[in-house]
Amino acid sequence: MPQTRFTKEFQDEAVRLALTSGRSRRALAADLGVGLSTLRHWIDRRREREIDDPPEERQEDMAAELKRLRRENEILRQEREILKKANGFFRQGGKSMRFKFIDVAKESFPVTRLCQVLGVSQSGYFAWRSRPASCRQREDLVLLAHIRSAFARSKETYGSPRVTRELQAEGLPVGRRRTARLMRENGLKARHKRRFTRTTDSHHAFPIAPNLLEQDFSAERPNEKWAADTSYVWTNEGWLYLAVVLDLFARRVVGWAVSDSLHKELALEALRKALAIRRPSEGLIHHADRGSQYCSIEYQAELKKHGIRISMSGKGNCYDNAVVETFFKTLKSELVWRTVFQTRAEAKQAIGRYIDGFYNPVRRHSTLDYVSPIQFERLAR
Repeated sequence: MPQTRFTKEFQDEAVRLALTSGRSRRALAADLGVGLSTLRHWIDRRREREIDDPPEERQEDMAAELKRLRRENEILRQEREILKKANGFFRQGGKSMRFKFIDVAKESFPVTRLCQVLGVSQSGYFAWRSRPASCRQREDLVLLAHIRSAFARSKETYGSPRVTRELQAEGLPVGRRRTARLMRENGLKARHKRRFTRTTDSHHAFPIAPNLLEQDFSAERPNEKWAADTSYVWTNEGWLYLAVVLDLFARRVVGWAVSDSLHKELALEALRKALAIRRPSEGLIHHADRGSQYCSIEYQAELKKHGIRISMSGKGNCYDNAVVETFFKTLKSELVWRTVFQTRAEAKQAIGRYIDGFYNPVRRHSTLDYVSPIQFERLAR
C-alpha cells in the first residue's frame, strides 16, 4: 500500500501507538495495514523532528534545566571568587576577620552567599556590624589613614619597616607588627624586586687594581669610600645607560650621568660631578668593577690626579660591589620597572627626580637605621 495514502494524522497516531502501546511493531503494522519498514520510517522521522524542533513541553523543560544550570554555575563562580578574595582573611583567622571581609565584599556578592561560603551566620554578621567600634579599632582607622599616606608618598615602594619609621617620625606610637597587620589587611604591598643583569666588559688589556675594600662597605665619615658602577634603562628609543658614584658612608649618590651609549666618557662624567660636588681629600678609596670604563687610562688618571686610592672587584664577583648593585635594584623596582619611557630624555628626567628628589633626601634606608642619606649625614656631623 503506497505511503501517500495515509494522512499525517494517521501517521502520527500510528507512531504514538508504536511508542506507547507496548505491542511489537510487526503486530501493530499488520493491524494498521502498513508495512513494517513504513512504520519504522514514520518513527525515525518523528524522532528527527523532535531533535530539530522539540515539542513545547520539552522546550519548557530544557529552558528550566538551562536556567537551573546557569544559576548553579553563577553560585559556583561567586563561591570561587569569594574564597579567592578571602584567602588573606582566612590566614589571619577568627570570625571577626571573616565578618570584616563580608563587610568589604558585600558590594560584589550577596551577604547570604558570603555567609554560607565563609561558614558564619547572617545574624552573627549583623550583630557584629551593630556593635560599636572598640578603642583599638578606632585607633587602627587613624593609623591606617597615616599608613596609606606614607605608602603613597613612597610611590607604593615602602614595606612595613619603612612605613613604621615614617609613622614614628610623625609622632605616632606604633610598632612594626601592627603596621604590617594593617597593611596586609588592606592590601598595601610593596612591589617585589627583579633580578639585576650586569653589563660589565672585563675583556680588555688595561691594568687591574687590587681589591682594597674586601666587601667591607662600612665607613666612619663621608668621602672615605666611594663605589661606582653602570647599568641601563630601556626606552622606546633604545637603551639609556646610567653611571653612578655612591658614598658608602651614607649610601648617597654623589654623582651620576646618562648616555645613549656605554663608553668611558659616561663613567668619567659621573666621577667628575662627584668630585666637583664633594671635593674629597686625598686617601679616598674608589671602588669599581673591572669594566673597561673604570680601567681606562683616562679614568685612572682622573683618580690619581686627586690622590684617590683605586680598588677593583674580584673577577666575576658581583658581591664585591654589592652596595651599587643594590642601588640599581632599588631604582629599577621603584621606578624603571613601573614605567614605560617613550624617550631617553623622559627617562633621564625621571631618574633625576628619583635620585635628587627622593632617593637622597627622602627615602629611608634600612642600613642607615631608616633615615635618608642626607639626614644621616646631618646627624653624623
